[in-house]
Amino acid sequence: MKTIKVIIAGPRGRMGREAVKMVQETEHFHLEAVLDRKHNGKVLSDIEGFQGVNADIYTDIDECFSQHQADVFIDLTTPETGYIHTKKALESGIRPVVGTTGFTDSQLAELKELAEEKELGCIIAPNFAIGAVLMMKFSQMAAKYFQDVEIIELHHDRKLDAPSGTAVKTAQMIAEEREAKKQGHPEEKETIQGARGAVIDGMHIHSVRLPGLIAHQQVMFGADGQTLSIRHDSYNRASFMSGVRICVETVMKVETLVYGLENILD
Repeated sequence: MKTIKVIIAGPRGRMGREAVKMVQETEHFHLEAVLDRKHNGKVLSDIEGFQGVNADIYTDIDECFSQHQADVFIDLTTPETGYIHTKKALESGIRPVVGTTGFTDSQLAELKELAEEKELGCIIAPNFAIGAVLMMKFSQMAAKYFQDVEIIELHHDRKLDAPSGTAVKTAQMIAEEREAKKQGHPEEKETIQGARGAVIDGMHIHSVRLPGLIAHQQVMFGADGQTLSIRHDSYNRASFMSGVRICVETVMKVETLVYGLENILD
């Protein structure tokens, strides 16, 4: 099997550390370099927790891409930085795998056009956990039979965006199968603004942020005399790495932008 050469952005973050470990442990992956806000000119093994990982560290993405002919660029940073990184990777002939949520529709359209122009794969996944993707798919199936649904997503208190990309993607998938409906009492009134959460296509999304949480989501359906709850829980960030691995392998085989892990799973 051909070795896939990888560059990772954000290696010192919680997800980045797991990604470095995953690449190191995958026989046909090779970590070429990392992109970090600090430690330019050093190697990753100089940093505590990365003993034996001899990957060059760069703070400048253009320098990094010019010095290393990588196949795949894994970005696990922020929406603003991730968009810039993804665009530069495609322009440099490198296939991006992005775990950052919060891209706008116009940004996704622009990146898709660029990927197809360059004939390069690009995968952006709101959630890399296989179980989370199944939760989204099962919720989409249930929406054919249950019109009333609310989404509760729970994350650690360091997460920047709300609602989560997974919650938004879940609502979008449900909307494909569900006839739009404004839920609740027609004369419902919030006595405290925001009490009913955000609204997408008539569905309410509630965001919880607490220390001790990692990534969790519950989709609750209601009908006369019954409810159905579909829930997924990630208890550590290693749970996302099987999805990252699949994306790195798959992005080598496609020539367009794919949004959502569910679109590449058999």
